Amino acid sequence: MNLTDILYEKQGGVAKVTINRPKAMNAFRGQTVDEMITAFRDAWDDNEIGVVVLTGAGDRAFCAGGDQKERAADGYGAKSGLGNGIGIEIETLHYYIRSIPKPVIAAVNGYAIGGGHVLHVICDLTIASDRAIFGQSGPKVGSYDVGFGSSYLAHIVGHKKAREIWYLCEQYSAEEAREMGLVNKVVPHEQLMEEVDRWCQKILDKSPTALKVLKQSFNADVAFIEGISQLGMASLAMYYGTEEAQEGNRAFRAKRPVDFRKFRG
Repeated sequence: MNLTDILYEKQGGVAKVTINRPKAMNAFRGQTVDEMITAFRDAWDDNEIGVVVLTGAGDRAFCAGGDQKERAADGYGAKSGLGNGIGIEIETLHYYIRSIPKPVIAAVNGYAIGGGHVLHVICDLTIASDRAIFGQSGPKVGSYDVGFGSSYLAHIVGHKKAREIWYLCEQYSAEEAREMGLVNKVVPHEQLMEEVDRWCQKILDKSPTALKVLKQSFNADVAFIEGISQLGMASLAMYYGTEEAQEGNRAFRAKRPVDFRKFRG
């Protein structure tokens, strides 16, 4: 594979996907998402792989979501994929993370914000560094994620907490995330990958067929969210072209306070 935005390695039954854009807080662009899809497809097809780990390069961020510097009025401008209208195949990536018949562990080493927060949410398990920070940012920058980013989140933390997370766009510590059920375990930062490896080895000792069917069973419980997600992506493509959405993006780029109040009334 000729990869520029991610690192991908396989060893001892474990596939590790690392978003490798640390200077951009591991924010993803179209190329990043395409490469992650390629890696998850490969891990799916490799029968020797029993578990996948998703993480970010460096010590600052797991993933800060979509790279706002790459976003224009017509979305992110990627040329490949299924044409969801926003120019980045994030919906396809979500499908592979959720549907690959092997457990996926998010190793959250820092900020998991916006679309990066959604990535960890849809992984089967999350192990976090005690330095990790979690939160959504869409309404602050003129974006949103319905479907797995909101409906599925509500299944995990409850509707009141999910609405708080999205409406206020505040940030939460690793321990707060664990308390609300977003994280399985919190460990000292230096022990993160060691702990992730321990969980991987425990998973590799289990029946691969049993794990596959269990994952399919868990997914069946929330399968309806896929339809909501498709509708959401279609609406997001139209929303990105509005002045309201562009205000959020322009404010982020200019590092100035955003003014959404002018769009009320």
